[in-house]
Amino acid sequence: MSNATHASHPQPFAGQVAIVTGAASGIGRATTALLHQRGANIVAISLEQEVRDLECPGIVSLVADVADEASATQAVETAMRHFGHLDILVNNAGIITNKAVVDMTLDEWNRILAVNATGAFLFARESLRQMMSSGKGAIVNVGSYACYQTFPSIAAYAASKGALAQLTRTLALEAIPYGIRVNAVGSGDVITNIANRIHPDGQAFLAGHGAGSPIGRAAQPEEIAEVIAFLASEQASYLVGSVVMADGGMSVAIK
Repeated sequence: MSNATHASHPQPFAGQVAIVTGAASGIGRATTALLHQRGANIVAISLEQEVRDLECPGIVSLVADVADEASATQAVETAMRHFGHLDILVNNAGIITNKAVVDMTLDEWNRILAVNATGAFLFARESLRQMMSSGKGAIVNVGSYACYQTFPSIAAYAASKGALAQLTRTLALEAIPYGIRVNAVGSGDVITNIANRIHPDGQAFLAGHGAGSPIGRAAQPEEIAEVIAFLASEQASYLVGSVVMADGGMSVAIK
C-alpha cells in the first residue's frame, strides 16, 4: 500500500489489535478513542475503574496496576483471547509527584519508577514475546520533555522518563530484527489529570505551566494521541528508537 493510499484510508488500523495503558483518562483515553475510530481493536488498561466506561464492540477493559508483573501477562492474554493477535502497545500509564529529593520517601520514589519505567518494561517484554512470533508490530512509549530536561521537585519523574527514553532505544535495537518498531513521544504539558493528586486543580496547573512554553499553551490529549497514532502506523515505517518531541518547543528553548 502506498503512503498516499494509507494516509487517505479512513481506518488505517483496521484489523489491528492494540494494548493501551493508562487508558481511563487523558492521553490514554484519547489514544484509545483515536485508534478505535481508525479501526483498531483495543485492550484498555488502567488502575482507575473509569476504564470500564470505554467498553464497547472492539474495546475490552482491564482494571490493573501496570507495575504488577501479572498485569502485563493478563493484558496480552486478554488481547489474544478476544482478538487473536497483538500489533500495537502504547505504554502511556504514568504518575508524578512534586517533592524535593530530601523530602521524598523511598516508597514515593519506588512507586513512580515502578509505574513509569518498570511498567513499560513489563508490558513491552510480554508484548514483544507475542509480536516476535508474528514478525511485526509497534510499541510507542509516552515520555516527556523530562526524558532530557528537569527542574526542581521532579527527580523521580525525570529519572523514570530518562529511563523510559533509554529503554525505548534499547528495545528498538532488540526488536527491529523481528520487524517490530519501538519509538516514544516526548510530550510537553498536557491538560490531563496526572497532577490532580499534588495540586488543588491539576489541570489548571498544567495549563499555566504550559503557557511558559514557546508555543504559549499546554496541549490537549488529542494532540498527543495523533503523534502516538502516527508512530504506531505504517507512516512511521522508518522511525526506529526515536523520541519524537511534542512539547510545544519546551525542549529547544533556553531560559
